[in-house]
Amino acid sequence: MRPTVSVVMSSYNHSKFIEESIKSVLNQTFQDFELIIVDDCSTDNSQEIIRKYAEINSRVRPIFHNENMGTARTFNDGIEASKGEFIAFIASDDVWVKNKLETQIEILARDEDLVVWSEGEIIDTEGNSTRQTFTEMYNAINRKKNGQIFKELLKGNFIFGSSMILKRKNIGKIRFDENLKYLNDYKFVVDLAWKYEYYFIKTPLAKYRIHGGNTILSDKKGWLTDTIKVNSYFIEQYGSKIPRKLKAMLYYRIAWAYTQLGNKRIAKQYLYKIISTYSLSPFWSMLLIVLCTKENSFIRKVLRKLYLMIN
Repeated sequence: MRPTVSVVMSSYNHSKFIEESIKSVLNQTFQDFELIIVDDCSTDNSQEIIRKYAEINSRVRPIFHNENMGTARTFNDGIEASKGEFIAFIASDDVWVKNKLETQIEILARDEDLVVWSEGEIIDTEGNSTRQTFTEMYNAINRKKNGQIFKELLKGNFIFGSSMILKRKNIGKIRFDENLKYLNDYKFVVDLAWKYEYYFIKTPLAKYRIHGGNTILSDKKGWLTDTIKVNSYFIEQYGSKIPRKLKAMLYYRIAWAYTQLGNKRIAKQYLYKIISTYSLSPFWSMLLIVLCTKENSFIRKVLRKLYLMIN
């Protein structure tokens, strides 16, 4: 019999956390699900733990990559293997509360075309609460989280991926972009928001773990490259549907990334695009200052704070 929910868990070198993550899924009050764990060629003992649970619980379906292929491919393989009416996602270092699926399935029973997600509790390496929520961490307390949030998400991603669930058929051809190393989840939730409404549950139904392994500060170039790619995609794919003020902001993001990569020549080309798109936008003057100031100058720091306030 086909399960109601397919839970897709991405796994990579989280042997310290994955057992707790697996148990949090298997111990759900709602039990009609399959758990597809896609391990991206872990070098610790994650695969051993996964195999142990697959042997003792028939609902656990493991997939093991022979080489590291990235988070996007990991989730995509899980989507392709899924059989449930609905599909939910979780990272192998995150944790669900016991009634997570039950609460969300009740909402989907009223409207199955919603993308349902929830607040998250931030925990540390040992599983202790930091007394901060996911939306607080992403400065999204006052952001619009329900209904049509396509335009809101263009301003920045604040969706807690490990809390998401939606109808599997509604994903259609939407996938995590394997050409994006860090921002593939951002593109994924924006593409969904273009087609479907989101439903936000204020109660934290999942826990997001902060630990040394989930930092990306060591690859600034990778993040900047993804910033250029994803914002260029938004403009190309949805340009005519994006308000001019928002489009100017997307152009600024691209230009800012180019300046950080040391390519001010290309960044300068976006001055005209910003001005011609929305002349009243503050982003053209902000870009001009970025182009004419040094990285650690006082005015650059003030500008950065202004940018964060605007967003």
